[in-house]
Amino acid sequence: MKHLNTRELVLCGLFIALITAGTFIRIPVGTDVYTLQFLFTLLAGLVLGARLGAIAVGTYVLLGLLGVPVFASGGGPAYLLQPTFGYLLAFILQAWLCGYYVRRSAAVSYGQMLAANLLGMVLVYVIGISWFYLISNYVIAAPIPLWTAIFYCGVLQIIPDFLLCLAAAAIGMRCYKSGVWVEEKHAAVQKEVCA
Repeated sequence: MKHLNTRELVLCGLFIALITAGTFIRIPVGTDVYTLQFLFTLLAGLVLGARLGAIAVGTYVLLGLLGVPVFASGGGPAYLLQPTFGYLLAFILQAWLCGYYVRRSAAVSYGQMLAANLLGMVLVYVIGISWFYLISNYVIAAPIPLWTAIFYCGVLQIIPDFLLCLAAAAIGMRCYKSGVWVEEKHAAVQKEVCA
């Protein structure tokens, strides 16, 4: 893997800090509490690109597994057995997918960023709900029917997460227009070849 330059290191560090802070910003909506963790993992992919976005989110997850209390319920290797750990793994893939999707065409647009975010949301739901169901039923012996897991972990979350997808696309466009954007090397070379 290529070494990171100073700007890339700083931006990755910034997003690790934002994701951590987003985990602890709690927004009560009715009986539920939502965080901004999902918003910042989306933005990591959009702003940093596939490789750096995945590195930033992956480093955040690794820090938590090493015991740094960056997760909602602390940290440590035992977190692997938490029903919600699948969401953390999915955030790594989602950051990569969003970064890749947005940079695969020559023109960057709000619609393209929103589409990337929605694809990322679907990926997070599939992996997160699957992990939640499997760990609950087969590891920690807290059985939950599949449809109940889909309802509570997916259906009830769609509207707030969709709003975060809209916000991430808007913030991502602002970052793109203001130059706070990492252009991946292979994408830049590909655009030059096509021109």
